[in-house]
Amino acid sequence: MAEGNRHPAAEAFDAIGADYETAFAGSAAHRESLDRLLERLAPHSRALDVGSGTGRPTAEALAAAGHEVLGVDVSPVMVELAARRVPGASFRCADIREVPLEESGFDAVCVYFSLLQMSRDEQRSLVHRLARAVRPGGHLVLATVPLDVEDVSAVFMGQEVRVTSFGPEALRALVSGAGLTVVHEEGTVFTPDLPGSVPEPHLFLECRR
Repeated sequence: MAEGNRHPAAEAFDAIGADYETAFAGSAAHRESLDRLLERLAPHSRALDVGSGTGRPTAEALAAAGHEVLGVDVSPVMVELAARRVPGASFRCADIREVPLEESGFDAVCVYFSLLQMSRDEQRSLVHRLARAVRPGGHLVLATVPLDVEDVSAVFMGQEVRVTSFGPEALRALVSGAGLTVVHEEGTVFTPDLPGSVPEPHLFLECRR
């Protein structure tokens, strides 16, 4: 992507950097979701981590379990951090919307909180593409903040961002329409480890193609 057309998420997360990991490291629900995924995966599975951030905890947990991991993130700073923190995985700096995805190319796809700065149409299109990239019988984990909001202004870790999301029912309908079956759903409330943070709802949908 040309520098002048960088996705706003790249600028925001370049600025946030390693602080993101510190703020969200305490999410027990995220780690429990990863544990359930690891229980379902065959040895040496191939996994895609969408919006891989610093590489922790997702890529790190998958790589430590012996899986082949590709992390994709739009932020060069995040990719550099991840490559240092998780040398057992591969990372690519790219906009996932523009990355060619092989049909049935992955045993698992992880999408932890990486859709929130895309439009609803972009989110729908990407979830359908990611679902097709999962082999039949494979897994897709999607986590988000399940609020019915569209292109609202917010301040996230000191950065001004535009946020779009779906409510729980609409999100379930989205993954179902993409050919996925929800095998486990977990809703929780999490407060990031940041001064002035307020509790926010998190929803984890663990799906099978």
